[in-house]
Amino acid sequence: MYKETLKRPNDQNLKYRLCPLDYYSEQEHKERERETEKDPDEGGEPQSGLSINDILPEDPNNYDKMRPPKKNGNPTTVYFHVTVMGLDSIDEGSMTYAADIFFAQTWKDYRLRLPENMTAEYRLLEVDWLKNMWRPDSYFKNAKSVTFQTMTIPNHYMWLYRDKTILYMVKLTLRLSCAMNFMIYPHDTQECKLQMESLSHTTADMVFQWDPDVPLVVDKNIELPQLALVENHTADCTQVYSTGNFTCLEVVFQLKRRLGYYLFHTYIPTCLIVIMSWVSFWIKPEAAPARVTLGVTSLLTLSTQHAKSQAALPPVSYLKAVDAFMSVCTIFVFMALMEYCLVNIVLGDSDLPKPPQPAPKIDPIFEVNTAKENSFLLSGKPKVTPPVSAAQKARNRAIYIDRFSRVFFPLLFTVLNGTYWILFAEYI
Repeated sequence: MYKETLKRPNDQNLKYRLCPLDYYSEQEHKERERETEKDPDEGGEPQSGLSINDILPEDPNNYDKMRPPKKNGNPTTVYFHVTVMGLDSIDEGSMTYAADIFFAQTWKDYRLRLPENMTAEYRLLEVDWLKNMWRPDSYFKNAKSVTFQTMTIPNHYMWLYRDKTILYMVKLTLRLSCAMNFMIYPHDTQECKLQMESLSHTTADMVFQWDPDVPLVVDKNIELPQLALVENHTADCTQVYSTGNFTCLEVVFQLKRRLGYYLFHTYIPTCLIVIMSWVSFWIKPEAAPARVTLGVTSLLTLSTQHAKSQAALPPVSYLKAVDAFMSVCTIFVFMALMEYCLVNIVLGDSDLPKPPQPAPKIDPIFEVNTAKENSFLLSGKPKVTPPVSAAQKARNRAIYIDRFSRVFFPLLFTVLNGTYWILFAEYI
């Protein structure tokens, strides 16, 4: 692909205009503006009295605004610059985000004429003249909507340089689509793009290139509530369609999700609910209402917590990391409830009131026999401990199950919880 080398105007004002956030102080810019606004008598150029006919060819047949200004059959090169002022309104549900940008396009139109007595490096032109001039047919490929800023005046301008380079700058608010993958949510890092493509010109007529000096500037003060902008870069996204190759450039934003919100609103509360369900292991087996109420309440609370964690996300067909965590916690709470079912089965009917037993016959343990005068002989039989009843054995087994669960459930939950965080440690 041929890439035309466009001679950059030797003017620091261009760099200032392309980077409104950096480079020059306001005072320095005002001084340069005063230098370019000299009177004609002082060697400058007048700032009024110019019309579109002063820059178009004298013969209208020599200018076709629908055809790019190709030179020697080579495609026209358009240089792009983007200054990102803000990123916000990131919506996972609709997979969109908003961006405030300064968007600059620079190209050279050899067919134009320079105004008479133009001595300054550049001349400010009426933006409406673009309707009668050729301009790049760039559009934002992944934009849902584009808002042009009009306060307090329309936020765009056009400069004409002495080498017939045109600079067009505009401030826009974009609502863009962003394809997101939530498989490791909330440990995910999303890539959101800002794509600019030619609408009707193939690469045989026009190519887009990033500005060689300052292609992209992103405000360092951008702060997002749940995401962090960890990286941004420019790339080429030229694609092949059935009608040909259409030039395309893109800005890629890497957004890493902050874990703090989900740690305090999802993970810690969920773990506490699971731990709360284990309290039933310390409640005596006969207290059925207390143990059942605790288990059912924990299960319902966990279900509500799970639904809350999914509220901001679109319904997806694959399992997310938070789904796996919440599902394991739900299983633990459910198994704690099932553990009491087992205890109740083992306990059987031993906790039911027993019918009154007849008073046992008291047998003498010792008898005093008179063997002979003034002599006594003690005789008798040893006391026998009564056998343990079946009800007592059942209760002992139920208590053993509870004691085993007091150790088994926390130990297994700790192992699974540790495995989860080890697997996703690289994404934190």
